[in-house]
Amino acid sequence: MSANTIGAPGPISCTVSRAARELGLQRVEFDIAVRLGRIRTVPDEGGGGGRRVERTEIDRLRAQDGFPDTLRERVRAVGTVEGAALMNIPAGRFTRLARLGMLVPVHHYLNRYRAVVWLYPAEELRAFTSAAEHAHLLKGRTPETLRGQLEAGVDLRARNWRGRHLGFLLRQAEGAWDRAGALAAFLAPGDIADVVKDPYERAHLNRFRPAPPGRAAPGSPSAHLAERIMTAQDTDETEWLRGELARTVGEARAVSPAPRPTARPAARRPLSAARPIPPMARTVTRPNDAGKRPASSSAPPAGGPGHHRQRPARGLRAWLRRGPRAALEPMRL
Repeated sequence: MSANTIGAPGPISCTVSRAARELGLQRVEFDIAVRLGRIRTVPDEGGGGGRRVERTEIDRLRAQDGFPDTLRERVRAVGTVEGAALMNIPAGRFTRLARLGMLVPVHHYLNRYRAVVWLYPAEELRAFTSAAEHAHLLKGRTPETLRGQLEAGVDLRARNWRGRHLGFLLRQAEGAWDRAGALAAFLAPGDIADVVKDPYERAHLNRFRPAPPGRAAPGSPSAHLAERIMTAQDTDETEWLRGELARTVGEARAVSPAPRPTARPAARRPLSAARPIPPMARTVTRPNDAGKRPASSSAPPAGGPGHHRQRPARGLRAWLRRGPRAALEPMRL
C-alpha cells in the first residue's frame, strides 16, 4: 500500500465479547471489570439494547504497563478459601467478616451442590488487610457486639451485593426512566404496583427494568436464585427503594410521560346507497302468431308433467260430435 493510500476506517466500537477477547479476559472477568468501573462501556446505538466498548477504551487499556497481567489482577475476584488465604486469616473468620458486611461481594454463582458461592474483589481484600483500623478484626477475639449480630443470624452479603449492583446500574443509566428501572429491579412486583399505580406507567417502567445478571436459563435453579438475591428482603431496604422509586418516577413523568393509547372517535360507517334489487328470474311465453302450437323438440310428451288432460266435451258440443246417430237420440242437457 502506498503512502497516499487511505485504508478503510475501523469500527469505532465493538461488542463486549470481542472486547473481552482483545483484552485477554474471560467473559466473567470482563463483566466484573465493567461492574467495578475498570472498563467503560457505551449503549448500543443500533437499538439492540446491549452495551459496546469503544475502540479508544480498548486502546487505552492495552497501552497500560504490564498489560494484560495488570488488568487481570485488578479485576480478579476470589472466593472464601482463596480470599482467606490472601488476607492470611482462617476461612471461618473471613465468612464472619463477610456476613457482617465488612467484605462486599461483587459476583455470585450456584455450584453443583446448589449452594451460593460469593466472589470478592482481590484488590479490595488487600486494601482491607492493609488498613490499620481493621487490625483488631483480623486477629484476636471478635468484639462482643459483632458476635451478638452473628448469633442473631445477620448476613449482609446479599444486601451489600445489591447495593453495589444498584450503584453500577445507576452509573449506566441515561435518563430518569433508566434510573427508575434500576430501582424497580430490586423490588417485588407487588411493591412496584403499590408505588406506581398507573398501569401504563408500570408497563413503560418494565421496559427499563434490567434482569438479574448472568446467563441462567429461564426457570432454572440458577435463575430462581438470581431473582431471589436480586429482590430486597429487609424492611428498611425495601422502604428506601420504594421511596426512591416514587421520587424518580415523578421526575421521569415530568420529563417524559409514559405513552398511553390515544382515544380515537368511533369511525361512523357511511350510509351506502341503496343497492338495486335484481329482478326475479321469470319465463315469458310469447303468444303464437297463428294460434298454432309451436313445434318444439322440448315439448313435454303426452302424459308428462307438462301435459294437460283434455276434459270430455259435454252438452251440445258433445251431442254434435257424435254424428248422425245423435239425431236419433235426444240431446241431454
